[in-house]
Order: sequence, then structure tokens, then C-alpha cells
Amino acid sequence: MSKKTKDKIGIVYSTDPDFKYETDDEDIETLVPEKQNLYVYIDRKQRAGKSVTIVEGFTGKTDDLEALGKILKNKCGCGGSVKDGLILIQGELKDKVFDLLVQMKYKVKKKG
Repeated sequence: MSKKTKDKIGIVYSTDPDFKYETDDEDIETLVPEKQNLYVYIDRKQRAGKSVTIVEGFTGKTDDLEALGKILKNKCGCGGSVKDGLILIQGELKDKVFDLLVQMKYKVKKKG
């Protein structure tokens, strides 16, 4: 089961086109940077050969994850997004993202 599937509460299937799943996000507290275990790696799968730097392992609210993603995108000077608990940064910027997260006092490891 993926993390996305585990977060859904109650409803398995609905025919209502305006239905939104309830999630546990309100119960999660964002850990301080020193207690976060983040992983940074480059992915090219299912992206038409284009490289994307991915940050995974963030534990906390989606608002805090989006704020961290915005900071990384601004510091790297490139685009990206936050989806399914991952921060996606366009391009091969693994080393730069790693250094930025270390400066922000996160525990980070390089993958791949």
C-alpha cells in the first residue's frame, strides 16, 4: 500500500464527483529539522528522460512541506512541485539541494 492510500479514512469508493477524502494530516505534528530524516536523489523514470531531484522522508503537515519546497525552489532558481509527500525540483541539483538542507539543519542522506 502506498502512503497516499494509507492516509485515506473511511470511504473506499464514491460516485460523487465532488467527493474529497478525509486524511490524518491534522493529527501529524511537524518534527524539528534535527529529527527529520530526509533523502535526496535524482529520478528520470516516467519523465520523458528529464531529470528531477526528489526530496523524500519529510514528516509533518503538508503546509510545512510546501513551505520547504518553496524555499528550495527559490534557492535553486528553478521550478518544481510538491506531490504525495515528495518535493520535486526540476533538474539535476542533488548536491545543491543536499547542501541547502544541511545548512537548514536537516539530517539528509544522498540516495543513488
